[in-house]
Amino acid sequence: MLTVPLEIVTPERIVLSMDVRMVILKGGDGEIGILPRHIPLATAVKPCLVRIRLADDREDVVPVSGGFVEVLPEKITLLADTAELPEEIDVDRALHAKDRAEKRLQAAVDEEEAERARQALTRAELRLQAVEEHKRLNGFLHAHVPSV
Repeated sequence: MLTVPLEIVTPERIVLSMDVRMVILKGGDGEIGILPRHIPLATAVKPCLVRIRLADDREDVVPVSGGFVEVLPEKITLLADTAELPEEIDVDRALHAKDRAEKRLQAAVDEEEAERARQALTRAELRLQAVEEHKRLNGFLHAHVPSV
């Protein structure tokens, strides 16, 4: 089966760099499925669980809080605001962040404050969903971080 290199990059680091068979993410106009040799595309990415079909046909997910994806026939680059592998997620911290965001949302005094709380809540929920989905799929990802 054909594969395509995928890189998920945040401002801090390369979260993931590997060959994959397919990527599914939430773009500005809905879900996008990306296969090897996809036509060139550049679009915003909404907060979502990026679904990845690995070269060995296993599947896994990576939560991203939004960003931008550039698709070329020979490479996919996702520039994410935040992203982390499921095995890196501290569930207790994510639960605490979710509780904190829910309280901030209830106490919000204006729409701007409420929107920031909603974004924080979405990030926390995606992180928790990623851990559950990772367990369900029984897969794992290997991040490749180049030596500096």
